[in-house]
Amino acid sequence: MRELINMIVVLSLISGASGLSLAYLKDMTAKPIEDQVLFYVQGPALKAVFPDAENDPLADRKKFDTADGAVTVFPVKKGGKLTAVALEAFGPGYGGDIGVIVGIDVAKNTLAGIGVTTLKETPGLGMRVTEAKYQKQFKGLALDKVGLSGKGGTVDAVSGATISSTGTVTAANKAIEIYKSLKPKLEGAF
Repeated sequence: MRELINMIVVLSLISGASGLSLAYLKDMTAKPIEDQVLFYVQGPALKAVFPDAENDPLADRKKFDTADGAVTVFPVKKGGKLTAVALEAFGPGYGGDIGVIVGIDVAKNTLAGIGVTTLKETPGLGMRVTEAKYQKQFKGLALDKVGLSGKGGTVDAVSGATISSTGTVTAANKAIEIYKSLKPKLEGAF
């Protein structure tokens, strides 16, 4: 009986130490991982959508609480005035969620463009949603007109990659809904 108690105590100590070590490791790596995602994933997508931004949207970003959790908003300024915002949203793709940075022109209430941040789509087909030809279709669209042309919208799906195309449109529409809910807070925040 004593051996059984010793084993339980030793296993409990090992499990507790392992759990504490993993929690500490997660805390220590969270900030570097976030910085890497900002610099190497979201940053290039933001530069593609807003090549002429006068400020650094990454440095000026702010988090806002929404019903679905915290959302990071990247402001774009010209002449010191907020002209556009960008935020990342996700839509379901063939190989998993597709992350999309969605730029919105706040004065015109139109899309400034999109940039794909993450995807695991089929090489040669689904990956074509990252091509400029596909992404250019989003620029200048009214916020209520974002949809695939087969479903009454104005965006032509990539041939052979309807699921990937639907995922990017879904992500864009999610970002638009988040933007609409945050719009009253954005003017004073930046």
